[in-house]
Amino acid sequence: MLHYHTIPVTAFQQNCSIVWCDESHQAAVIDPGGDIDRLLAELDQRGLKLEQIWLTHAHIDHAGGTAELAQRLNLPIIGPHPGDQFWIDGLPQQSQMFGFPPAGLFTPTRWLHDGDTVTLGSHTLQVRHCPGHTPGHVVFYSPEMKRAFVGDVLFAGSIGRTDFPQGNHEQLIASITERLWPMGNDTVFIPGHGPESTFGRERQSNPYVGGT
Repeated sequence: MLHYHTIPVTAFQQNCSIVWCDESHQAAVIDPGGDIDRLLAELDQRGLKLEQIWLTHAHIDHAGGTAELAQRLNLPIIGPHPGDQFWIDGLPQQSQMFGFPPAGLFTPTRWLHDGDTVTLGSHTLQVRHCPGHTPGHVVFYSPEMKRAFVGDVLFAGSIGRTDFPQGNHEQLIASITERLWPMGNDTVFIPGHGPESTFGRERQSNPYVGGT
């Protein structure tokens, strides 16, 4: 079985998730924005072996700790989509602008595209390209767990910002309605910030995409 545990990291309280296979104890970390020692302590406490870094997008609060973590443990970096290359290139400037610890540059071991999959132990998650918040944003979906790790595409009661460079509101709405909703109303999503919710609840009550 797959399990996950979410830890808010950085001053932005970004939801970093540890996902693991209970048979192999292999783990992946989604969006290690910072607080690397805290993440490693959690992994150690649970007896997990971190094997991969998965990125939804390359904003500083989601990707700021990626280079350090990858170098320390010699880990592959999976994602995001190539559309976020310019955000990766700008991580040092982002860290200065928002008062984060210096963020190193990195090159993803593997870029992700819509329809790709990622594998952890004997388990497979689907990848959907969901641009709008950033052009290279991806989402990780586990039909087995009925969970979707959606980064900053959708929140409980809100949606991702589109006023950053290359953000696009129409694209974001299309990503939510065309890529997320088909995963099912009962799917629980883990957003980049704030509490979990379900797609069904957001389709009913979210002021930005309710009724879609």
